[in-house]
Amino acid sequence: MDNSYKKLLDGNRRFALSKIFDDPEYFKKLSLGQKPDYLWIGCSDSRVPANEVTSTESGEIFVHRNIANLVIHTDANLLSVLEYAVKYIGVKHIIVCGHYGCGGVKAAMSRKYHGFVDNWLCNIKDVYNKHCNELDAIANEDKRLDRLTELNVMEQVRNLAKTTIVQEAWQARPLHLHGWVYGINSGLVTDLCVIHNEAEDIETIYRFEHK
Repeated sequence: MDNSYKKLLDGNRRFALSKIFDDPEYFKKLSLGQKPDYLWIGCSDSRVPANEVTSTESGEIFVHRNIANLVIHTDANLLSVLEYAVKYIGVKHIIVCGHYGCGGVKAAMSRKYHGFVDNWLCNIKDVYNKHCNELDAIANEDKRLDRLTELNVMEQVRNLAKTTIVQEAWQARPLHLHGWVYGINSGLVTDLCVIHNEAEDIETIYRFEHK
């Protein structure tokens, strides 16, 4: 029997003991509830943990992760997280964070068959198709991958802005959308400066009329 999973349990005990050592009330305070200012929509990649790369503590970031950090308007999981974070927690910022060297983006950039996941990755192929002139002009495959990663993040920020959840929030209060890319080889985040703060930041056809 493979007992390698036990190192996770051992690690959990060390984690709990270290937190209690630093602050005996740490878990008591966490148990009282959460009020994070940030929703993080990131990739499922194990190398990009939101709290670690931003040096934040438990309770500071509400997190949703999926393959290649996509915002798909028919994804009930994503929309449920989004509504809860915006409507009930009251986050002030939503960050879509991709990462260079993303396997999902790389798979979408190819024509290889990968199975069921190709249906999910088709959304990234749509991004490629939208920007094919720019991307096809990049001869270096790694640089093309980096650029598609950035364009994908930008598109997902725009997809957030198109949701009724975000637009309803904009009617009542400030809510800021951001697009970032994390460099696994450097540990640094690049802000793509694709901030969306109001419905006027997207085309008219996507704006909902509110009574």
